[in-house]
Amino acid sequence: MTERAESTELAVIDPAGAPTLLPMPAAAVIVLRQTPNATFAAEEFFKATLNNEHTRRAYGRIAGRFLTWCDNRVLELRQVTPGLAGEYISQLPGSAPTRNQALAALRHFFDALVQRHAVVLNPFASVRGTKYSVTEGRTAELAIEQARKLFKSIDISHVVGLRDRAVLGVLAYTGARIGAVAKLRLADYRNLGDHRVLRFREKGGKDREIPVRHDLAAWLNQYIAAAGIAEEPKAPLFRAADGKRKALTTSAYRAHSMRQMMKRRLYDAGLQELFSPHSFRVTVVTDLLNQNVPLEDVQYLAGHASPTTTRVYDRRRRRVTRNIVERISI
Repeated sequence: MTERAESTELAVIDPAGAPTLLPMPAAAVIVLRQTPNATFAAEEFFKATLNNEHTRRAYGRIAGRFLTWCDNRVLELRQVTPGLAGEYISQLPGSAPTRNQALAALRHFFDALVQRHAVVLNPFASVRGTKYSVTEGRTAELAIEQARKLFKSIDISHVVGLRDRAVLGVLAYTGARIGAVAKLRLADYRNLGDHRVLRFREKGGKDREIPVRHDLAAWLNQYIAAAGIAEEPKAPLFRAADGKRKALTTSAYRAHSMRQMMKRRLYDAGLQELFSPHSFRVTVVTDLLNQNVPLEDVQYLAGHASPTTTRVYDRRRRRVTRNIVERISI
């Protein structure tokens, strides 16, 4: 089965048959066109104000669902009151973070509508979010021995196996996010003479360089040599594969396909499929903090803006709690 590039295009439906740039379903476009300046404001918001592809897609889905909700109730934008806005947020399914994300998206969206005089006020401005506190994340931690078992199980007799080992190695030995790994180009694997680094393009437009340890460098070098891409610095570092032929294509290896690959590798290694690429970040943070590496150093490696976020990845407290409950004399 050929691994295909994950689509980055949003579904666009224009009921009038004319081209539109809005990532909205038909009902949503109808609601926008009922209010002067709304279509212009929405197009500006999604195509000019939001410069992050993932945020644009997420906010587009959220706004589209809300505008469809308005269409089902025959509501124009100017008729949406704070009470209706609060009612909409409260009836949303999912977790507190999901509802809070929807609230944030709709606040920003209506801010854009207010600025372009499409509506008089932002009905979501006074809606309260759901209180939610996280002391420890829910991502499963991949234990050190489990990670080693995973690497040993990979068949590296062909280029696809070498690629998969290199991808998982980058996750394990840099703590990088899967999205940043998927964006790597060959030129981002830099030789500084005495050592090599990987330059990651992270969330928020930030670039970070992480040193590459010697064993990971060996894995990357073996993969690059087998793939025959050493002379293509601007090309993607990791390529999608034609699985039937165990050969690489010229397409970039997308984050979604990397996640699916990890699930297959976990199954082949006899490990639980509940682990994900993010599990490596939990492992990295917990392992380094357990070795008394300063929190600020681990924070930088993980690319977190706040040490509070880094602590969410720390699973040492869970281990202490388990040791305590095992001692209950019942």
